[in-house]
Amino acid sequence: MFKQINLNYDFKSLEPHIDELTMITHYTKHHAAYTSNLNTALEKLPELSNLSIEDLLKDLSKISDESLRNTIRNNGGGFYNHNLYFTTLQPGGSNQPEGDLAKQIEGDFGDFSSLKEKLTAAASRFGSGWAWLSADSQGNLKISSTPNQDNPI
Repeated sequence: MFKQINLNYDFKSLEPHIDELTMITHYTKHHAAYTSNLNTALEKLPELSNLSIEDLLKDLSKISDESLRNTIRNNGGGFYNHNLYFTTLQPGGSNQPEGDLAKQIEGDFGDFSSLKEKLTAAASRFGSGWAWLSADSQGNLKISSTPNQDNPI
């Protein structure tokens, strides 16, 4: 059974970048619903109950029932994506990357400003979705965009 993560900050502490109402809505409404709906769907598939969320999302093809597969894809994706979102945020923001990450960004994007521009463009998807910074199998950074609650997993 999956549970919502505990936040290490209060809803208001990310202002002015993310307002309190947005945080409340995403945590108490969206994330709570994704968690509940994912758990309800998994009650019908007890053989998958011991999988991590990553393993569950990596191989959705093992779920033969299309309706359950879509429910788990959408709600499992929303659960995972919001967990990542909440854990990468911090009050007061952060400084520009340093060390190895800064070098990787320079090598793959030219500079941090270019990375931010490309991430902003990826986030401008029509409708709902996510912009991602990830590493490929060779360790090169890449930016991608996914619709709805999909993710690069």
